[in-house]
Amino acid sequence: MNTIAAEGLGGFADTRHVSTTSLGVRSYGRALLAAAEADDRIVCLGADLSQTTQTDLFRDELPDRFFMMGIQEAHMIGAAGGMARSGLIPFCHSFCVFITRRAYDQVAMQAAYPDLPVKLVGFLPGLATELGPSHQAIDDVALMRALPNMVVLEPSGPEQIGAAVAAAIEHPGPVYLRLMARSKQPDRDIPLAPLTIGKGQILRRGGDIAIIAAGIMVEKAEAAANALAQAGVGATVVNMASLKPIDEALVIELAETHRAILTAENHSKIGGLGAAVTDVVARHRLPAAFAMAAIDDSFSEGAGLPYLLDKCGLTAPALTRAALALHARAGG
Repeated sequence: MNTIAAEGLGGFADTRHVSTTSLGVRSYGRALLAAAEADDRIVCLGADLSQTTQTDLFRDELPDRFFMMGIQEAHMIGAAGGMARSGLIPFCHSFCVFITRRAYDQVAMQAAYPDLPVKLVGFLPGLATELGPSHQAIDDVALMRALPNMVVLEPSGPEQIGAAVAAAIEHPGPVYLRLMARSKQPDRDIPLAPLTIGKGQILRRGGDIAIIAAGIMVEKAEAAANALAQAGVGATVVNMASLKPIDEALVIELAETHRAILTAENHSKIGGLGAAVTDVVARHRLPAAFAMAAIDDSFSEGAGLPYLLDKCGLTAPALTRAALALHARAGG
């Protein structure tokens, strides 16, 4: 374990031991358990969704540090705030839409305002559920980005899970992790990837257009870049897993070295990755043309993820078409 100095709870000096044992793990459940086995401050809170949120392993292996709060996310966040004030690092779990929208006031007042190390872990982001608008978290990034002190992370996939858990533990304040469900791909077949708060990860370089993506859209951005290369357009692909703070220096660099920037996200066009990048481009008066691939300002419907992504223009072919149109508009 690495040791770093940080401000402790309530303003007292504290020595935080940051677990790195989870870095080599690709499953969220195993990453959390590995971190907890190395750091006894970590506790796990659930809202009657243990299997879906991959916390059943923690429950079975460390039952004394597992707290089932029932279907009451607001109560869970309030309890987590008290635990954090007592020196613990609580990880709270539910679906993305419930741990953000349903418990927003408690997240603001019991975690963000006192700047406590409460970690919020949400599953089923954006359109990743067939249950319709009641369960589709299309506004959660906007809500969490708006809260002072809150860090927002969305790993691209299993390859970044371990690094995301380690980063959340190391950060002394509140963190929102936006995660997909279990991967069907064997762990050994997934190369590991880093995740650093405030930094984007350049996956490939091209000289014409930059595609900045997050979460499940990273893989689709890479596929689009391959198609663009066949059309003679070079695309840089960035995995922007840190949605807040965003890598402002990297956005500036991309806007100064590419004709255009396209963002891609499984979230509303309002308040998410595209909005964060737009803010940087506008404030610095950067010349790059800009467009975003995201969910329109409307509720969706109950249907499978492939259908919904296609309907919302969030597939690799749709990104390719959007990038080509943007590149042409930018004078390419």
